[in-house]
Amino acid sequence: MSKPRVAVVFGGRNSEHAVSLMGAGSVLDVIDRSKYEVIPVGIAQDGRWVLAASDQRFAIEAGELPAVDTSGAALALPSGGAGLVAYDPGSIPVELGTVDVVFPVMHGPFAEDGTIQGLLEMAGVRYVGSGVLASAVGMDKAHMKTVMAAAGLPIGRYVVVRDRDWRLNRECVLKEAEELGFPVFVKPARAGSSQGISKAQDRAELEAAVESARVHDPKVLIEAAIEGREIECAVLESLGDEPAAASIPGEVRVEGGQEFFDFEAKYYPDQMSLTVPADIPAETAEELRAMAVRAFEALDCEGLSRVDFFYTPDGRLIFNEINTMPGFTSLSVAPQLWAASGLSYPQLVDRLIQLALSRSPGLR
Repeated sequence: MSKPRVAVVFGGRNSEHAVSLMGAGSVLDVIDRSKYEVIPVGIAQDGRWVLAASDQRFAIEAGELPAVDTSGAALALPSGGAGLVAYDPGSIPVELGTVDVVFPVMHGPFAEDGTIQGLLEMAGVRYVGSGVLASAVGMDKAHMKTVMAAAGLPIGRYVVVRDRDWRLNRECVLKEAEELGFPVFVKPARAGSSQGISKAQDRAELEAAVESARVHDPKVLIEAAIEGREIECAVLESLGDEPAAASIPGEVRVEGGQEFFDFEAKYYPDQMSLTVPADIPAETAEELRAMAVRAFEALDCEGLSRVDFFYTPDGRLIFNEINTMPGFTSLSVAPQLWAASGLSYPQLVDRLIQLALSRSPGLR
């Protein structure tokens, strides 16, 4: 029997393009080629789909971020089914055949936000990870907080700044945000990898921070600062009928004098440390794991998610956010948390593919 064909898709039209490539490179390194036929597919910043070039670079080299090499054969999703067609300039399209599952190692808008999930749903293709709704709500931090609050999870105070409000009622927005008290954190509502996040200590910095966040997204979130340690937990869907499982929680710390967990802290060497298990009381760890699973289920997530909390000095847990497609290099937090919990990175990759293969295309 032929092996299942897995298309590992990476890149995308957003500021997390390079982050996606780093994760995809790790997946391609460990995916079991004796078990799966693998097709690496890149989506360029201009939206072109291409077969990955043989010399495609996936890692940061000499401080330079990777990007999709568009010299490979162009691809298209045909309207007739779950296939990919390659187009070489001046040649007849070559049918690549049926793809059994797509592994979208992608982050941010036009990727992790339900858009590629919707495309694959319409094409009738199985894929790794959460569906359209969970992906979209998980990407939009404002709607995410609404859902989590409804699920009974404690959340911090925040203000949503929509494009129209900022353009027409800026003074009202600033006054509402000031009621949170300084400092505040300002972030794009629908971006990840800490892109566009700033810490504001006063009104002038707040206004500048909102403008900076709006470069990434016209919808912005302003959050009250929460004193606490950042504790993270990964949640994984079960292959059977059992509930989703939570990993051992870990604590992330920013190194090198960084004030908060920004892009450099996440993806450049020696900028972040992870302690697993987190140094918190056993009963707090169990409460956090239960809350992480509740967040996963509240959003109807599938596959893998990472759920982040603040642990305050007085012992409270406050929900921060959920990532439906977290950073996915072998050194990223979610894979490390599962490795510490007894599931290695290659096993995690295989589990996610098996979960996707077990689902039928169409409505869940």
